[in-house]
Amino acid sequence: CSSLAIGTTTGYRLFSLSSVEQLDQVHESNEIPDVYIVERLFSSSLVVVVSHAKPQQMNVYHFKKGTEICNYSYSSKILSIRLNRQRLVVCLEESIYIHNIKDMKLLKTIMDTPPNTTGLCALSINHANSYLAYPGSATSGEIALYDGNTLKTACTIPAHDGPLAALAFNSTGSKLASASEKGTVIRVFSIPGGQKLYEFRRGMKRYVNISSLVFSMDSQFLCASSNTETVHIFKLEHLTDSRPEEPPTWSGYMGKMFQAATNYLPAQVSGMMSQDRAFATVRLNISGQRNICALSTIQKLPRLLVTTSDGHLYIYNLDPQDGGECVLIKNHSLLGSGKMEENKENDLQPPVPQSYAATVARQSTVPSTSTMPGYSEDGGALRGEVIPEHEFATGPVCLDDENEFPPVSI
Repeated sequence: CSSLAIGTTTGYRLFSLSSVEQLDQVHESNEIPDVYIVERLFSSSLVVVVSHAKPQQMNVYHFKKGTEICNYSYSSKILSIRLNRQRLVVCLEESIYIHNIKDMKLLKTIMDTPPNTTGLCALSINHANSYLAYPGSATSGEIALYDGNTLKTACTIPAHDGPLAALAFNSTGSKLASASEKGTVIRVFSIPGGQKLYEFRRGMKRYVNISSLVFSMDSQFLCASSNTETVHIFKLEHLTDSRPEEPPTWSGYMGKMFQAATNYLPAQVSGMMSQDRAFATVRLNISGQRNICALSTIQKLPRLLVTTSDGHLYIYNLDPQDGGECVLIKNHSLLGSGKMEENKENDLQPPVPQSYAATVARQSTVPSTSTMPGYSEDGGALRGEVIPEHEFATGPVCLDDENEFPPVSI
């Protein structure tokens, strides 16, 4: 949650989210029009772009150098792309492609996945746990969990009755949140085991479209937004952990009896009892617009960020102790002229366009493939799999140095 990438009719823009008062534009590109997917690898110079002009082609750029690292073409429209420091995942309607991020080699093709018209999938940002989650069924809320490092199926989670609408891992890849198309109940599962840990009720209204589901970096909070004007933030805590063994009050005694009674009730009833209401909420000024949320720490304070499809970024204060209604403190326009981020010490010179060969020549700190965990020598070309026609990268992706891959906070 340190930067924001947006696609526009003229190209794409990258912003830094280090300040509340000022929105710093890191980069703007107008070379490719109608960008509908833009994914940046954390704070590195690697950015992946897909445009409506060529919806079957993925372009990978080193934006600081102004060079294209490689481009890949697929058999149908690219619906979503996810990446961490180990893997790059491309999701089509009925197949998923897993690439090694260091050299863009295709490691695995998951064919004949259930029809996934929205390209719903999630990849853990922690490359040590490169778990991938995607719908295991088009008619029920089954989650297929895949290990992107070992390239093997981990498990199947029967998460919801209806089809899935949202999936999100926490920062360490140890928890997975999900919501169905109905949108009233959000569940959190342990990874890789798939046991249900939490169940939250977002509201009673039927068929609300959950558009964004995200954990805070410390995994204490889970945020859900939809096509309604309300954003819900849930707190992941076990109330039983803080209760004394012998409740001293009558209400405490009744609470303990009530909790014990749930063990004897039908699963549907006891499940309703274990659901928690939202810890904090936000009332947006708009309704019906697609939005994406993030829970981040900016200037040492917890914030809720909401970006809407009309090109605005709303920043709210979140009270981590008492919750309640979050307070709007800043509204930024993403489509106006953004101030370019000040050049860092090693970027004082303007970027000089270089060939891909010149980029590869500076690969001194890229580790060899033999030491990369999860690297597969067969390139995923196993029997029965189809490798798409594309231009393979001729060498490892070079992003200047390992500082371009900052460590994940755990």
